[in-house]
Amino acid sequence: MRLEKQGHELLRVLRGAPEQPEALWNPAAGWVREGALEGVDAVIHLAGADIASKRWSEHRKRLLRESRVDATRLLVDHIGSLSRRPRVLISASAVGYYGDRGDELLTESTTPGDGFLSDLCQAWEQESSRAREFGVRAVQVRTAGSVLARNGGALPKMLLPFRLGLGGRLGSGRQWFTWVSLDDEVGAIEHLLHDDSVEGAVNVMAPDPVTNAEFTRAFGRTLHRPTLLTVPAFALRLLLGELADEALLSSQRAVPARLLDLGYKFARTDLDGALEAALSG
Repeated sequence: MRLEKQGHELLRVLRGAPEQPEALWNPAAGWVREGALEGVDAVIHLAGADIASKRWSEHRKRLLRESRVDATRLLVDHIGSLSRRPRVLISASAVGYYGDRGDELLTESTTPGDGFLSDLCQAWEQESSRAREFGVRAVQVRTAGSVLARNGGALPKMLLPFRLGLGGRLGSGRQWFTWVSLDDEVGAIEHLLHDDSVEGAVNVMAPDPVTNAEFTRAFGRTLHRPTLLTVPAFALRLLLGELADEALLSSQRAVPARLLDLGYKFARTDLDGALEAALSG
């Protein structure tokens, strides 16, 4: 990993049963091994069940909340119990915090939106913010709608239909879509890890959001495939229900205002180049 190459020692907080020596916690069971994080300098907490892998039943929504809000509460409570606490907690959040906002330009100072995802992100951020009560700097990383990586996230799921020439825009295609390269997701987190002046929410996405139609065309260009089809909004809603409106058809024209003010230099700001790099990596 990038931090290991810089000489940092990493402690991987693995899940499991208490009888497994390598398991340090199990958020579903509600336990953390006593003193598991004693003396560590920083905690990076990115765990959470996949938002878009399944239709949102009430059971699925409960799992999404438990894996984010309840797990973060458990982690922060553990941090508070330590005698030698970390100096910083960097915790995941998401651009879904803003809800469906059309063409409105969204920065970290923008008020939250409505809907399940926004409510989830707000509760998630509130739990991680509690670390400040224990003297720990707390940063919430509002990650883009898609982190461009070949082996994770949405990109691998999109490859087959696009390679078959079946890729197309979702609904009208006019909804704004945020993205970030994996290099910049990691680079931004590293920057926030070392900058002791930063607390609170930070948008992590490329500076120039695109519409879904623009992203679709760029992906097609990268794969040298046509993108003439459209997936109608009604079909997405029929297939995915609430998930379609909140995760696929909603519009977030968000920009990384704080990261830019902090002087972070993006490695990838061109979508075509970022897609090519991700798919060749």
